[in-house]
Amino acid sequence: MSVPPTPPQPADVAGVAAAPQGRALFLAVFPSIMLPMFLAALDQTIVATALPAIAGSLGDVERISWVVVSYLIATTIAAPVYGRLGDAIGRKRMMFVALAVFVGASLLCAAAGSVLMLTAARLLQGLGGGGLMTLSQALIAESVPPRQRGRYQGYLSGMYATAATFGPVAGGWLTQQFGWRSVFLVNLPLGLIAALLVMRLPNHAAGGRRVQFDVWGTVFFTGFVAPVLLALEQGQRFTPGVLPMVALLLAVAATCLVLLLRQERRAPAPLLPIVLLRQAGIWRADMIAACVAAQTVSLVSFLPMYLQVVRGADAAHSGFLLLPLTVGIAAGSFLTGRTIAATGRTAIIPSIGLAIAATTLVSLGLFAPHLPTERLTLLLGLASFCTGGAMPVVQMTVQTVAGPKFLGAAAASVQFARSVGAAFGTALVGAVLFALLAAQDQETASLFADLVEAGPRVLASLPEARRVLVQAEIADAFRGAFLTVSCFTTTGMLFAWWLPVRRI
Repeated sequence: MSVPPTPPQPADVAGVAAAPQGRALFLAVFPSIMLPMFLAALDQTIVATALPAIAGSLGDVERISWVVVSYLIATTIAAPVYGRLGDAIGRKRMMFVALAVFVGASLLCAAAGSVLMLTAARLLQGLGGGGLMTLSQALIAESVPPRQRGRYQGYLSGMYATAATFGPVAGGWLTQQFGWRSVFLVNLPLGLIAALLVMRLPNHAAGGRRVQFDVWGTVFFTGFVAPVLLALEQGQRFTPGVLPMVALLLAVAATCLVLLLRQERRAPAPLLPIVLLRQAGIWRADMIAACVAAQTVSLVSFLPMYLQVVRGADAAHSGFLLLPLTVGIAAGSFLTGRTIAATGRTAIIPSIGLAIAATTLVSLGLFAPHLPTERLTLLLGLASFCTGGAMPVVQMTVQTVAGPKFLGAAAASVQFARSVGAAFGTALVGAVLFALLAAQDQETASLFADLVEAGPRVLASLPEARRVLVQAEIADAFRGAFLTVSCFTTTGMLFAWWLPVRRI
């Protein structure tokens, strides 16, 4: 069933009517929004390949994963905060705040003398990065007419996927050429350019009312998000010893969730408007975002190991083999954006696309050992192309349902869903791989945990016969991983079928 578009509110009409159109609109808006989001997306993954160098320089290897986890936690917490403040006092103004926090924290990261100092700086950097991602999405909706937003969301989604995959390559090259601190210092000139571009954005009137900030809602939201993401990160360690800690973290998260829901129902200006999140178009679109993130991030996380351990590709070749995955997402997002702009149709695109992607991933789960490497990567490219159309539809749907008043809150809900979906998907795929390996050979399961931590070079110390056996067992376990990822995609497809907004 089609839901008619919401009549524009006065602020929306004023903002769009005064804006340029066509190519002039693209040149005025997109470059100013693209670079801030690119910076935030890039820093989610650029540090990954620098971690060994950071550990070698700063020591404290057992805490090195916190450098990545702290950024993820902070971006997730920051998303609704910037969404709320952007709705109240202006998104362009808050974009400058987010850029200042992000660039200043990048400088602190580069100057860190210990892993704990680096972790604290990454936490602060994530508080800026979360704002960059949330405000970029909301600024598109603020500056672009409704029908044309699909095209811009397609550009942003493709750019986000490209940045996330390009990150490890850029991080490895910068670390090798200039040292690990350059991974953070590169944000300084880019951040300055981004600030100059943001100055070009049109000014829109803010809410014009006194800012009321939900402090307790932010505290309880933090108490919910941080333990959940930490529990998922701990769950990837595959050892019974972490179970009590995981249980404690989940108990804390559950308690904070109950308190958060209670607080948001009675707060005069809630951080998370419960009324908004209860709307079917919002929470179903957010579930699609979570499922797509679970599929994409788990594939990007584990495919390099599969290609290097099972297929024998070196690091550079495995990066090249992942190109169809990245290009597919970018192309799917771009084409979907143009289709929405031309036809106004939204939900039909992920309904069909995710069905094809799920079928492709099931085929990989069944037949991956019998496929040549090039054909396997092409099938992954097909799956990612068909998945790429989901995120523009998600953003268009939540913006349409939320209306101009809650654009920031709607964008924040999508960012939160992405973060949790990515963390959950990666943890679950890792757990499935470990469980399947443990069922075959406990020694291989222990070796797999070392592979996750140290990479494929762990295999070099094994005798030839043992290495061949381990490769075969891991290849078999990855069939289960592909089937698990297909479950994420299938779930997203069902929610796409269930979206109440079918056309913009």
